[in-house]
Amino acid sequence: MSEVVVCVPVDAGRQVDHSWGKATTVATVTVRDGAIVAWTEDAVGWDVLHDEGPHGSHHARIARFLLDRHARGVAASHMGPPMVTMLTKMGLVVDLGASGDAEAAALAVAAKATATA
Repeated sequence: MSEVVVCVPVDAGRQVDHSWGKATTVATVTVRDGAIVAWTEDAVGWDVLHDEGPHGSHHARIARFLLDRHARGVAASHMGPPMVTMLTKMGLVVDLGASGDAEAAALAVAAKATATA
């Protein structure tokens, strides 16, 4: 049995939202054997928190969020190069350019994360 946790910024219609680092809501999706078995949404407020706190605090906030959820991948429409670098160093699969259905985006990243495990 293969289980992977993926995080995706989402809007109210379960579509991939515009930005990772300035997301309002992030879905944490658990995929087991190619099927979604759990979906939770957290109001992260990163759009408001993005420029608050000392330098590096926003990336640390996001890293903690991902570590707490045992994420192995992130699907997003966009994120800056420093964020990509951080997530890659954390060992996460990062899939940029995601759009449309967030469930499909999560399944695609989960497949990549499983293939690289």
